[in-house]
Amino acid sequence: MAHYQRNGKIPPKRHTQFRDPAGNLYYEELMGEEGFSSDSSLLYHVNVPSAIAGARTWELPDQTTVPNAPLTPRHLRLHELFTGQEWKSTDAVTGRRLVLGNGDVRIGYAAVGETSPLYRNATGDECVYVESGTGTVETVFGDLNVGQGDYVILPRATTHRWVPSGDGPLRLYAIEANSHIAPPKRYLSRYGQFLEHAPYCERDLRTPTTPRVVEEQDVEVYVKHRGTGPGGLAGTVHVVPRHPFDVVGWDGCLYPYAFNIADYEPITGRVHQPPPVHQVFEGRNFVICNFVPRKVDYHPLAVPVPYYHANVDSDEVMFYVGGDYEARKGSGINVGSVSLHPGGHSHGPQPGAVEAGVGAEEFDELAVMVDTFRPLDLGEGGRATDDGVYAWSWAGRGTDA
Repeated sequence: MAHYQRNGKIPPKRHTQFRDPAGNLYYEELMGEEGFSSDSSLLYHVNVPSAIAGARTWELPDQTTVPNAPLTPRHLRLHELFTGQEWKSTDAVTGRRLVLGNGDVRIGYAAVGETSPLYRNATGDECVYVESGTGTVETVFGDLNVGQGDYVILPRATTHRWVPSGDGPLRLYAIEANSHIAPPKRYLSRYGQFLEHAPYCERDLRTPTTPRVVEEQDVEVYVKHRGTGPGGLAGTVHVVPRHPFDVVGWDGCLYPYAFNIADYEPITGRVHQPPPVHQVFEGRNFVICNFVPRKVDYHPLAVPVPYYHANVDSDEVMFYVGGDYEARKGSGINVGSVSLHPGGHSHGPQPGAVEAGVGAEEFDELAVMVDTFRPLDLGEGGRATDDGVYAWSWAGRGTDA
């Protein structure tokens, strides 16, 4: 994020001596993007942040993908990935299942009830959408309490873990970039402040609580990093001699934060507005949009349901998380569904939806969309939940609606 934050105890001048009450120096760590040329934060550790006492290979969850061939739209039922009581023994790191992916972004899903190991994604930022449930994301910067509808942005290499709470599963839709994830540039001034036309602003963002020092020794940290495995990834478990949550203070413009989808103010117009007005974040070669309950087009002859469109430059992934999605009625899609509409296929409303939507004044729908500018392949989670018939739904065949 571009706006400055400070948390805990820090010295008045950076890169100067900062000592604890006993006279011992704190260890200053610069966590920064693009070398020393972009946003960064300075963290002050009790212990040496580089120290490791051991390492072993971590066999990542299945990262293999296969092409979407033959090229068809897909309907993936993500709730089928975790059935019965399986979620109770699943965590958000080792239990995450890959649904879709390419060289720029991977989309995973998990329903969890176990505390995850400490985790650091060294390949890119993560944007994790909380479909349902509650929990805490404990990070080296401090904690974030999260719940239904929260986006959690975790900068690359942020050490953190997921701690579920409550009686039911914490359902997480994880968007993992091979780049950074940030608000769209068109929402920001040249200095990084949200502009007046932006659908959310700094007041809507939640930042971590004051960091705390955890006194534990020989702690494991799971690291996902670049390698030669499927998707160009590999995993390592580092054993660190002191717990990485030993920060007494930090300041800067790089940190995790949460933003709730209910705080997104939709942009509407007299005629149908295209998906870019619903954008919430962007990464390299992909964007994240959300469709929220809103008043719809108010031209007297408006057609509120989207027109048919051919995504010639992108694949479109829609995750349906609530409400009543007008354009997909009759397709079998429901809450927990993902639709994949690949570039090269003209898609749009189901038969009858356009006429049925005429005269509507508002839509009660909630969905998270990812548009990618390179084709998406199917991960094992996507292959396992493909309904196999969605492609024929516009022809009125094969659906279970």
